[in-house]
Amino acid sequence: MTSEECFLILNGLPKIGPVQVKRLISSFGSVEALFSCSESKLEAVEGVTRAAANSISNWARYFDLDEELKKIEKYQVVIIHWEHSDYPQMLKEIYDPPLVLYCRGDVSILAKKGIGIVGSRKTTYYGLETAKKLSYQIAYSGMTVISGLARGIDTAAHQGALAAKGKTVAVLGSSLDHLYPTENRSLAKMMVEQEGAVITEFPFGTPPDRQTFPMRNRIVSGMSSGVLVVEAGDKSGALITSRMALEQGRPVFAVPGRITSPESKGCHLLIKEGAQLVESVEDILSEFEFFSPKIEENEKRSWPDDLSPEEKKILELMEVDEMQIDTIIRKCGLPSPVVSSTLLRLEMRKLVRQLPGKLFIKTD
Repeated sequence: MTSEECFLILNGLPKIGPVQVKRLISSFGSVEALFSCSESKLEAVEGVTRAAANSISNWARYFDLDEELKKIEKYQVVIIHWEHSDYPQMLKEIYDPPLVLYCRGDVSILAKKGIGIVGSRKTTYYGLETAKKLSYQIAYSGMTVISGLARGIDTAAHQGALAAKGKTVAVLGSSLDHLYPTENRSLAKMMVEQEGAVITEFPFGTPPDRQTFPMRNRIVSGMSSGVLVVEAGDKSGALITSRMALEQGRPVFAVPGRITSPESKGCHLLIKEGAQLVESVEDILSEFEFFSPKIEENEKRSWPDDLSPEEKKILELMEVDEMQIDTIIRKCGLPSPVVSSTLLRLEMRKLVRQLPGKLFIKTD
């Protein structure tokens, strides 16, 4: 068997993980040697359980290598294992690096400097827009945006990077044939087409579950030079990723939110514990001696040509977050009836949206 086939088998076996495999390779000199050793010799290695040794000795009972190789060819997947030249060096340095990465897209970007961007699935408009903006700026600077393709902040992070024509990597909590969530399949396709990558450590046929997502999170943090938490509740899985990042020696950044917002409690907790507070992309890029590109013109919204002076004035003063009508009136200096009628026209043109409580936000 080739070394790639050996790693595929080990990765697909039950009762054995990267730490045990690392010890076995260190003891016997190569991954191929493990498959010619007796079960008793395997078990004699410190830290290797009887169940792990039995799993390797009887691997054909647990893993169909031929079927896996067929699916790898069908899905046009590149296999990056520990001994592969494209295996990310930063990921290799963590305690339990994945044995194998199933990769679709440009594998060369896995070795480039990147920022992990994570957050809750349940988000606010402020959180989504902030994630898009920061990921756009990070990708525009030349760094890779790394996230988990989940709903909410992850999705916004990938979208922001793509909008900047930058590079982004999605790390799945499932196999490539069980891509989750299903509504992000088109987003994953766009990432591959734009020379990004979609990767996973899970063999084909692995659905997402409560165990696979934390495993996915350690790869997001392990591949990243730092991890940014944009919006997260106090029970969010994004906090698991940030804890892993700290254990792996990566800096953690957090975006503050409203003190009354449950979706910001996790970020505020991280800031209290020492995470770097982020108000702009410079707070992140300066940590890595990157310079924020001049992208003001790229970010400027292109409004319709036939806007009235009042419509243009109100749109330009509205911020990313929702605004009270009283705040808009105060900032623009127009009479209250003019502001009300102008907002109504903008709403009819789908340039702004009204929320409960006389709150208004700009549409995407």
